[in-house]
Amino acid sequence: MPMLNSVFERFVEVSPITVMVGGTGVRMLHPEQLDAWFEETTHGQYTRELLFSTVFGLMSQVVCGVRRSVSAAYQAMVEEIPTSITSVYNKIQGVEAETSAGLVRFAAGEARSIIEELGGTRAPLLPGMRMKILDGNCIEASEHRIKELRTTAAGALPGKSLVVLDPALRLPIDVFPCEDGHAQERSLLGPVLESVAPGDCWMGDRNFCIVHFMHGIDEKGAAFIMRKHGNFPYRPLGEMKRVGQTETGTVYEQYIEVTDKSGATKRYRLIKLLLSEPTRDGDLEIHIVTNVGKRKASGTKIAKLYRQRWKIETAFQELSEHLNSEINTLGYPKAALFGFCVALVVYIMHGVMKAALSSVHGSETIDREVSGYYVAAEIAATYRGMMIAIPLEEWAVFRDMTRSKFVKTMIRLAKNVNLRQFQKHPRGPKKKQPKRKFDPKHPHVSTAKLLAGRKR
Repeated sequence: MPMLNSVFERFVEVSPITVMVGGTGVRMLHPEQLDAWFEETTHGQYTRELLFSTVFGLMSQVVCGVRRSVSAAYQAMVEEIPTSITSVYNKIQGVEAETSAGLVRFAAGEARSIIEELGGTRAPLLPGMRMKILDGNCIEASEHRIKELRTTAAGALPGKSLVVLDPALRLPIDVFPCEDGHAQERSLLGPVLESVAPGDCWMGDRNFCIVHFMHGIDEKGAAFIMRKHGNFPYRPLGEMKRVGQTETGTVYEQYIEVTDKSGATKRYRLIKLLLSEPTRDGDLEIHIVTNVGKRKASGTKIAKLYRQRWKIETAFQELSEHLNSEINTLGYPKAALFGFCVALVVYIMHGVMKAALSSVHGSETIDREVSGYYVAAEIAATYRGMMIAIPLEEWAVFRDMTRSKFVKTMIRLAKNVNLRQFQKHPRGPKKKQPKRKFDPKHPHVSTAKLLAGRKR
């Protein structure tokens, strides 16, 4: 590994994935760059003694599972942090939601150029259009540590957000946070609509099937593919006709007319997928509204794209299962949203690492065989020891490389990764479990005796 110092050699040999993620973090968000970005973008906070990069570093350790809590991360770095733990929490609780969102956009922009040079972008789902998948996330209820929460037994929701996923990058690229955990997702669509650009194609579930939102997308020269809400108002234009077949069902289509409150009327397509097997919610039909023209995509193509959305959204499942994206000890909304956005940034770093692996081993192999759970576990187990063995100043080599050298280094590290260490183990179909019997006279049983009975 000629581009890296000899101190990296052991970790390059035994845990190249951890080196890849650590190097990506330094490359994209090294402290000087992060603090400069914070000074340029923030309006309500001042740096004084506690740097934003320090707070980000503490939170990222908690998100990755390296430390159990912000307090534990602070305790481990107490000699390096010139303020009290109270000042740290005050800083976290004061990070504006828009600053947290801006951090995600900044990280996504840095990652995009690297992934493109790695050749890690996927083929567009609709050629000539930038597909963006919109999904909501409600942060789980927090612990009742805040004084105002101690007298209520209700779950305290510290916030929610809308996240934008780019399927070509397989990464979150934007987020629209809200401090009101009870707010409807529809109430957050104003800022989303402002971000719509010509050539976009927005995809979302029935929560986003709203007339004014879809009209707004159409007026901006962009496209949408939305699952129809049950209360969506429209007037059919002609009969529903069968137009094709997919592996999951039969596709029908018709034109519809949709009018908003101002009286503006537009013509869209309504596509129905009649499923051969019900969804996990028991639905046998999926109705999709779109303004994508037939020349651009047939009804069958649109139905397939929407069904693909469920596979693509595994990113959000991985975020919640493999990273500590919702820290329930952070009850203040700004702090909870900051923690969630840091988790999105860490997921983006993992995405750069996966792009490097894909460039060496193939994207299909990485998608099919590599488990995000084992990758996250490896990083959590190795990172602390690695940072002790390799001083922070040694990591500057990743910051100072040219982009082409960084990409070459990532590829060389990817070649050292033994994929068998991170192999998925998909479970088979669930078996129906027998009904359990309980005898109050015998509340306990001997496992050894039951196993002996099996032998007999």
